[in-house]
Amino acid sequence: MRVTHIDLTNDPQASQYTKNEIVSVVFAQESGAVASREGANCYAAGDALITGSTGDRWSVSRDRFDVKYAPIPPLAHGQDGAYRNHPLPVYAKQMPETFAVQRAAGSDVIHGNPGDWLMQYGPGDYGIVANEKFQNVYRLTTTV
Repeated sequence: MRVTHIDLTNDPQASQYTKNEIVSVVFAQESGAVASREGANCYAAGDALITGSTGDRWSVSRDRFDVKYAPIPPLAHGQDGAYRNHPLPVYAKQMPETFAVQRAAGSDVIHGNPGDWLMQYGPGDYGIVANEKFQNVYRLTTTV
């Protein structure tokens, strides 16, 4: 199933979750692609190449990375090393069947398996997280 034009903010089967993960980051010296579980993640020079706590790999454009991650001191922002994500709520929905989604307009198409989670980080900004990783690093966002 190809997922297109979806807005999880209005989906009754989706909820807000917050990620808590320390990742290892190397900034790309040149353009290329990371082979992730979900498919190729193309990147440009300067983008962040991330290895997650469960060994999974993906890329994040530099402008998105700078907003979403903070270096673990004494590391300075922009240096290779350990970073923690900012606790920003995202929408997620567990998918019952094999699916595909475009990460962003004009970007890579990634593929998920039954039980994986479709993530919406913002309007037109999607990802996929395997259920095992999702259970380890995401928590239901609570309101106070």
